[in-house]
Amino acid sequence: MIQIMKETREFLKKIGLPEGDLYTLPTSKERFDVDGVSQYGLEVPTINSAEAVKALLDEAERLKITINKVDETYGAFRHTREELSEYAKICKDRGVALNISIGPRAAYDTSATRLSDQGVVIAYRLRGTEQVARALEDAKRICEFGIRGLLVYDEGMMWVLSEARKAGVLPKEVVLKNSAHNGQGNPASFKVIKEFLGADSINPVRDLELAMIAALRATIGNTPLDLHTDNPPGSGGFIRVYEAPEMVRIASPVFLKTGNSAVSGHGQLTSKNDGINMARQSSIVYEMVQRYYPEAKQLPPGVCKGQVV
Repeated sequence: MIQIMKETREFLKKIGLPEGDLYTLPTSKERFDVDGVSQYGLEVPTINSAEAVKALLDEAERLKITINKVDETYGAFRHTREELSEYAKICKDRGVALNISIGPRAAYDTSATRLSDQGVVIAYRLRGTEQVARALEDAKRICEFGIRGLLVYDEGMMWVLSEARKAGVLPKEVVLKNSAHNGQGNPASFKVIKEFLGADSINPVRDLELAMIAALRATIGNTPLDLHTDNPPGSGGFIRVYEAPEMVRIASPVFLKTGNSAVSGHGQLTSKNDGINMARQSSIVYEMVQRYYPEAKQLPPGVCKGQVV
């Protein structure tokens, strides 16, 4: 590729960013710090009921695959204490990390802006200081059940939660996961999310090319990337299972987010049957990694950060 904008690229390099997207697709030498050798885990999002969690993990056991992490995306404040307790028990018993999403987002607020074509991009962020306070209360409520993974939809809230963790307002072992709905898709924004706002894992926008993903890995050390291998129609509907082995190779440590193509959208309640179908989609992704990159090492059960305590 012809090297244009040379001075600008040299400046980007000087401030710790890649000079461009990495079309050479270099192999990542980074690994999960929990064991120093694992390269990938399987993560299933939109697990929005305890019934779906149980069905997912039962079917995964039958298919002989390991699910390392699950994400609830409906909103913690929309679940009863009984259901949150059940979520926590199932995941603790199975050694699966659990992320619960913080609830009072603009999508549930009185915002008319978020219903407009332009305003849809703010749909999961927080409006006003009261919503920030409520979101912190939501995080504290989640932690009461021993849940230690928080799924965060607002960059400012990420900083607040990081500060709360430092101050002991939240448990020190809480893991902060940045949602794809925040819209980060370049190394500069990833650097900010990690170094200044305290994110422990980062989910970029879903449609980045492999060269773009490689540039993200070159920027953030061994902070895990969370990459979608398949998506529901509401998020574009594209399926990237044949790219999963390359995602592991260039982006390690990485969570392959899979199963979403079994449902229609991100924030819906999911059923027992949805959980079964998500496990089956996860098995396809696992098969692809085993077929084309068999030497890749998956995280063993029970060691992923964000385990229920």
